[in-house]
Formats: sequence, structure tokens, C-alpha cells
Amino acid sequence: MMNHEHYTYRVTWSEDDKEYVGLCTEFPSLSHLDETPVAAMEGVLKLVQDIVEDMAENGEKIPKPLAERSYSGKFMVRVPPSQHRKIVTEAAEQGVSINRYVSAKLTS
Repeated sequence: MMNHEHYTYRVTWSEDDKEYVGLCTEFPSLSHLDETPVAAMEGVLKLVQDIVEDMAENGEKIPKPLAERSYSGKFMVRVPPSQHRKIVTEAAEQGVSINRYVSAKLTS
């Protein structure tokens, strides 16, 4: 069975609810509200654990944690031709490949 602790979690403040909200990226429809960040995290961890167990018992497909997935390091982005031209020009002016130029822009 999938280890529920391997999923991607975060806690943030909800101004609307005036509480902390625990979230799980792999289960975007789930959340847990609580008074403290720790309680919100514990709550969403327990909620996801219960959901994963229920899905397993019912033979449902359980999402694989993002941390356990393989990534090629490649993705395609479509841009307008004018932006493509600008990127090619700026990469050439800097003496680097388009991939290196775009990668640097994404990480800055």
C-alpha cells in the first residue's frame, strides 16, 4: 500500500476561515482546517491516510506521490512566435543554448 507520508503537504493560513489549512498536492480536493499549523498538518496527514486506506480497500487507483515519480527533465512550452524569436536572440547574445537560457530564467 502507498505510504501516505510520502505525499506533498503544506500548511497555509486561510484568511477567510481564520484558521490554518493543511493541504496535500496529490489530493487537491482535501483539506483540514485547525487552530495551529501543527494541528492542520496532523489533520491533513490523518485525512489522507484514511482516504488512501479506503481507496485500497475499494480497489481504487491510488495516486503515486510526486516524490516517488520519475522525471525526464524535459517539458514542452508553447510560446508566441515573437517571444520565441526574442528568446533565440537573447540566448545567442549571451552565447548559450536556448535550453540553458530558458533554464536560467526559470531558476532565477
